[in-house]
Amino acid sequence: MSKAPTAPRPIAVPTARLTRLAGLGAMTAGVAGAMLRDGAGQWGRGQRPAMRDLLLTPANITRIADQLAKMRGAAMKIGQMVSMDTGDVLPPELAQIMARLRDSADTMPPAQLRKVLDAQWPKGWLSQFRHFDVRPIASASIGQVHRAQLRDGTDLAIKVQYPGVARSIDSDVANVGALIRMTGLLPKGLDIAPYLTDAARQLHEETDYAREAAQMTRYAALIGDRPGFAIPQVRPDWSTPQVLAMTYVAGQPIEAAVSEAQDVRDRIARDLIALTLDELWTFGVMQTDPNFANYRWQADTGRVVLLDFGAAGDIDTTTAQHYRDLLRAGLADDMDAAMVMVERIGFIAPDAAVAHRAQIAVMMAQVFARLRDPAGIDFADTSLSRRLQAQGMQLAEDGFIPPPVPIAVLLVQRKLAGMFLLAARLGARVDVHGLLADHLGHA
Repeated sequence: MSKAPTAPRPIAVPTARLTRLAGLGAMTAGVAGAMLRDGAGQWGRGQRPAMRDLLLTPANITRIADQLAKMRGAAMKIGQMVSMDTGDVLPPELAQIMARLRDSADTMPPAQLRKVLDAQWPKGWLSQFRHFDVRPIASASIGQVHRAQLRDGTDLAIKVQYPGVARSIDSDVANVGALIRMTGLLPKGLDIAPYLTDAARQLHEETDYAREAAQMTRYAALIGDRPGFAIPQVRPDWSTPQVLAMTYVAGQPIEAAVSEAQDVRDRIARDLIALTLDELWTFGVMQTDPNFANYRWQADTGRVVLLDFGAAGDIDTTTAQHYRDLLRAGLADDMDAAMVMVERIGFIAPDAAVAHRAQIAVMMAQVFARLRDPAGIDFADTSLSRRLQAQGMQLAEDGFIPPPVPIAVLLVQRKLAGMFLLAARLGARVDVHGLLADHLGHA
């Protein structure tokens, strides 16, 4: 096991339930104490402090993000899930706190890594490797990835699950839910319990690496020989429910493509959006985690490397058909039919106020007008998204509370919005209407 250069923040993953609970408790107490102290100071100066201003201090944001990054597992995963600007159910204040978790995670020290691998692999496993780098090439909420090379010269990427993560999911989710409620920033009447329940269920699936291996193999078969993509191959001989071994596929961060020519960036975004539509309406299988880290760019081959299939799963035909009907209605400028589908999907309740329905219809009409533009969508132009965000905030201030949305819909929304965010990051221009027409018929 070769010793690599110093790893960033090698901190052992806390595995005991009481230890993890104590960590969250200490963090919560620290945040609450800082809020009380800062609030008292402002009252003393004759000011009336706002809850969000007391919470969103640099010290508190750092305290929360650092503790969740140290714990990893479900605590950090939920932070990542609510940090994406993908139709989140939480207000921007909470998303801002969690946003620092998108790309940061502490890593297991080499001794803890070795202990995990000794428990998962046969005795003497290290002799089968020419080298095994203890410094991870990627680290996230559930596990970290290491490069290794077998004696026969095969380069592998080895994803190792953090110890204790799977059995801590339910308690971590409950504790993070309590933290979110403590902030007092949730819109009045919004019940996050259904979202937390669904998040726990999804996380249990993601910690099953045998399931992920099967999903990766299945997805690779669906992709076939498409020239624009590459997927690692699973190595079942080195994989277990807590260790996932796969061939190493080189690539740069997808953001590196920002420096490519316009036509290259357009093609990357077009291919990824087209793939997402195929997932929804052709494959019936979707990789629902659009974290940018799950996409790598090969400048020499022009391919996008697709990674991390823990969040891949079936899309039921009813959900897919509802989206098809919604888009057909919107692209035909039939907003009455579109509103029927919005309610049927679950975005609004049957008893939603007339004024709220009208505002939602106005917001949707703007989106469909952009989609119908024969010039395509210039994702570098963020004026529409900023306008919609402002209108959405106004809607919330007017008392609109979205009903609990089915997890299948939340996952599709997350993926769709994630692709739009990535296209915006690339500054791409894509004829999305043309891509939709391939699935919907010309609208």
